[in-house]
Amino acid sequence: MIIDQLDNSRLYSAINIRLAVALGYIQNYDLSKLEIGRHTIEDDDIFALVSEYETEDLDNSKWEAHQKYADIQIVISGIEQIGVASLKGMKVNTPYNSEKDIEFYDGEGDFVILRPDNFAVLFPSDAHLPKVAIGGKTKVRKVVVKVRL
Repeated sequence: MIIDQLDNSRLYSAINIRLAVALGYIQNYDLSKLEIGRHTIEDDDIFALVSEYETEDLDNSKWEAHQKYADIQIVISGIEQIGVASLKGMKVNTPYNSEKDIEFYDGEGDFVILRPDNFAVLFPSDAHLPKVAIGGKTKVRKVVVKVRL
C-alpha cells in the first residue's frame, strides 16, 4: 500500500505502466469536475468510479480486497478514516466474487485519514476498510481509480 500527498503521486509511476497512466490522470485532470459514476480512462484496464456517501460507524464497515485491480482512492471533499492491513492474518468472511472483483474479510488493521490533499494506493495484497467516520458521520465525495494489474 501507498499513502502519500497528491503532490508526490508522480514518484510512484515507475511501479507499473498502468499505475503511471492512472497517476498521470489524477495529476492532470480536475477530479472535482467528474460526475458521479464510472469514467473510462483506458478501456477496462483503468477507470474511475466517482461516488458520494455518508461515512459509516466502524461497526457497519467491512474489510475488503480485490484480486484483479489496485485501487487509488482520493477524497475530493470531506474526510474519512480508512483501515489498511495485509491480507495475511485476515479471515475470509464472504468469498471472492469475480464479477465484482471483491472479497470481504474479518480482521484488524491500522487506520489512516484520507483528506483531499492525499491518496492511497491499495494493491491486491492489501485489505482495506473504507468509509469510516471520524467522530461523527460526514458527507464524502471520492474518486477511486481502478487499475488492472
